[in-house]
Amino acid sequence: MNEKKTKIAVIGAGSAGLAAFREAQRHTDDVLLIDPGPLGTTCARTGCMPSKVLIHAADTFHRRCFFREQGLLTSGPQHCDVPAVLERVRRLRDRFAGGMVETTNKLAGDRLISECAELLDEHRIQAGSQTLYADRIILAVGGEPLVPTEWTRFGDRILTSETVFEQETLPQRIAVIGLGPVGLELGQALSRLGIDITGVSLEKNIGGLSDPQVNREMIQLMEREFPLFLGHPAEIEESENGGLLVRSGDREVTVDAVLAAMGIKPNLNGIGLEKLGIDPKDLPCDPHTGQLAGLPVYIAGDANGVRPILHEALDEGTLAAAHAFGADTGFCRCRRIPLKIVFSDPEIAVAGTPYSDLPENTVTGVAEFDDQARAVIEHRNAGRLHLYAERETGLLKGAEMCAPDADTFGHLLALAIQRQCTVFDLLQMPFYHPTLMEGLRTALRDAAKQCDPERKHSNHFLDWCCAEKPLG
Repeated sequence: MNEKKTKIAVIGAGSAGLAAFREAQRHTDDVLLIDPGPLGTTCARTGCMPSKVLIHAADTFHRRCFFREQGLLTSGPQHCDVPAVLERVRRLRDRFAGGMVETTNKLAGDRLISECAELLDEHRIQAGSQTLYADRIILAVGGEPLVPTEWTRFGDRILTSETVFEQETLPQRIAVIGLGPVGLELGQALSRLGIDITGVSLEKNIGGLSDPQVNREMIQLMEREFPLFLGHPAEIEESENGGLLVRSGDREVTVDAVLAAMGIKPNLNGIGLEKLGIDPKDLPCDPHTGQLAGLPVYIAGDANGVRPILHEALDEGTLAAAHAFGADTGFCRCRRIPLKIVFSDPEIAVAGTPYSDLPENTVTGVAEFDDQARAVIEHRNAGRLHLYAERETGLLKGAEMCAPDADTFGHLLALAIQRQCTVFDLLQMPFYHPTLMEGLRTALRDAAKQCDPERKHSNHFLDWCCAEKPLG
């Protein structure tokens, strides 16, 4: 058989696939990228970018509620033009996705094969009508929203993150089922645009939080905006008036549509893993390299079902390609400290070790934002920040929060954890006044007070930084 040969073939031109292709190019020009299209990445087409356009519009509209309190008087009620909002979302989405299409074509050029791919064995790939032989294969085929099979009978009344932005308008009543990052972000945004939202989740924790106090605070804040049905599976059936009846435990609501936001499933069906003796539901994947079962096949991004987050997909694609070429040293084995952010209001961030995985010798530093000066000024005075440190040394281990500007706090704490900083190290930063960052200082001081009392401060300056009310 006449086979086209290549040193490495990357299947999938999403974020992980593009990162893998770019890293592979550092080692060889003999690399192929296979994707049937449409190009543009999940982030730009249906994920990060269009959702943030919607969230920004919703938050901007929501701020009108505080105009009168701030002396910015309004002349009567205002209403949201949902079709116009969605049209702008699509317009900017097409702009972002178009930019990624250009980037992909420029990066891959004539090494892009616009075909569906299927593994024939650990080296051979069927791509359309041609057969390819690759020394190494990287699977970066992404994932898709998870929708229970029995719900498909309800047709286009079941929306997902891939279809919601395509709607010309939206019905008045929507149940958002699943309150992880996607469900929480879209549910709150749609509620603020005037749609009657009900949030439903099998889990009792929302937004990826595991700290019970932080989770309780976030639930209370969300329930000010729309009702939440937590802790029971969702059941859907036709209602008498043509709507959908959604039940969760002993609670129910009738809606016009459901937004399924219960996570994603890897796009592994039909890719040919069974020919390698691999069960797609139980991937034997090395977490450091992405290698599957010791074969010359690697997997990266949403396809592996591990950390379905953009920056993690980029890292995994880069690591898979580096290890495929034997670059098994130094940075290639380094995974960054985990960081998850939910762009709700207040934002959620989880950095480093989550509460659920903390060892026993841990102290928790707490900051509440109800009365934090800058948060009060900006009418964002809600939420709390918990950071976790080792009792004996003050070494930072992790943090969970629902707080204004949690994305900034999360980034700073993730870096501090990765650099193995202590709460005492961070307390030596300058904290400008009045800023939200002073809330972080409150949590750091709280943690410092709980650390081993035998620990001696190294100098007077550090004593001063840790004091409740430093002089000057």
